Amino acid sequence: MTGPGPGAAVPQVAVLGTGLMGGPMARNLARAGFPVTVWNRSPDKAAALGLTVAPTPADAVRGAGAVVVMLSSGPVCDAVLFGDAGIAVQLAPGCLLIVMSSIGRDEAQRMAEKAGALGLRWLDAPVSGGTPAAEAGSLSIMAGGTAEDVAAAAPLLAALGKVVHIGPAGTGALAKLVNQLTVASTIVAVAESLLLAEAGGADPARVREALMGGFAASRILDLHGARMIAGDFAPGGPAKYQLKDTRAARDVAAGLGLHLPVLELADGLFADLVTHGGGDLDHSALYLELKRQNGRLPADSPLKT
Repeated sequence: MTGPGPGAAVPQVAVLGTGLMGGPMARNLARAGFPVTVWNRSPDKAAALGLTVAPTPADAVRGAGAVVVMLSSGPVCDAVLFGDAGIAVQLAPGCLLIVMSSIGRDEAQRMAEKAGALGLRWLDAPVSGGTPAAEAGSLSIMAGGTAEDVAAAAPLLAALGKVVHIGPAGTGALAKLVNQLTVASTIVAVAESLLLAEAGGADPARVREALMGGFAASRILDLHGARMIAGDFAPGGPAKYQLKDTRAARDVAAGLGLHLPVLELADGLFADLVTHGGGDLDHSALYLELKRQNGRLPADSPLKT
């Protein structure tokens, strides 16, 4: 795993948010040689990492040369960073502020402006790959910001995965929404396909196996298709966060005057899944929502009819 490099200055790193994604990311930064202090709203999640735990965000960022933010949403990020008790004003000029949460494009641009006014370096750098890639340090990182700031953050980001500089502030967040649209619509397609196979009398597991050898193969079919067949909906990517991202993508599309019917369909289906009690299930539980809509929901399903 790439680290700061021999003889390089090693900045103290604060990680705000140590949930399913932020926790393994913090561990990988520490393994790469960065001194890491963590903070999380639920202290037990932070304590389990075996790293230095701060009681407040302000304590976590004291003396930090880089702050990695992996919180649940744009409004939460904005409140923690720039709210009445926000920590951004405590950061030294030149500090790298790297928001890796999935946030809206406009939210990222507004926060980048606030960061710039304080003399901070900004990156919106959301990730893709889920918890397995977070644990393996193989995330796909989509960075929005200046080329200079991406270069400054490169040693740190290399401990987490592969970074692609998308463009100026806000474009990393936009790339993540594009990713989430692709993921959401593909989950819908895989769920419909497996339900059609099952209803028509074919073994969904064998259908998936056959499709994985052809042009329809994808990571969604591979990983989430297996989840659907096994009925394993323990959250890797909770459906409520998938809905947050499709809603954000719809907002961007509307602002650009675009009509994206597949996005609207996927957003509506994930909204139905969340409405019927599936918000904390993995987003692959969209399969259950389709079963519910077709009167095929198992009696022991966690969804409400």
